[in-house]
Amino acid sequence: MITLHHLNNSRSQRILWLLEELQLPYQIVHYQRDPVTRLAPPELKQIHPLGKSPVISDGQLVIAESAAIIEYLVQTYGGGQLMPKAATPDYFRYLEWLHFAEGSAMLPFLLALYTSRLGEAAAPLKPRIQSEISNYLSYLDQALVKHDYLMGDEFSAADIQNSFVAEIAQARQLLDFFPNLASYTARFQARPAYQRALQKGGEYTLGA
Repeated sequence: MITLHHLNNSRSQRILWLLEELQLPYQIVHYQRDPVTRLAPPELKQIHPLGKSPVISDGQLVIAESAAIIEYLVQTYGGGQLMPKAATPDYFRYLEWLHFAEGSAMLPFLLALYTSRLGEAAAPLKPRIQSEISNYLSYLDQALVKHDYLMGDEFSAADIQNSFVAEIAQARQLLDFFPNLASYTARFQARPAYQRALQKGGEYTLGA
């Protein structure tokens, strides 16, 4: 049985959504952020040394990192769903999108979060951070000019992985500047599996 170790208001939500899209049997162990620090509880370190979410366990196997979890679930249980055929040009483009979310797009958002606590000391960094955020969101927006999803007209796990980027932008009220990305966000949030995941996952204000 697949177990999702699920932290509220975290990237774990997209793994829960993937499990619902694939209609897999699974169980959830819920963890709550510290209400003051907003950090994950220490109990998660008993599951994985990093002490962060998402983490899944499947028998003796424990996997962290969203892209790795997505690859494992789709390739092991997906039966060809939500990904292009392996070793094709589309597959490698799909891999690029899988790694874009955390390898590129999330970094300036994290820098914006951390430097926001520095007050005026962060002023020299803000223009570059905002420029990088705009660069990555523009890249996503342009990829959606002619298509409903990142891989074309077919929804894939790459969309699940990049949903967190879109919802961070939504939470920061940036989607008005990126109409294709705004439509895309509304489109994936309307999916029945996404809605089921919201009901099962608990607090997730990014997708409220």
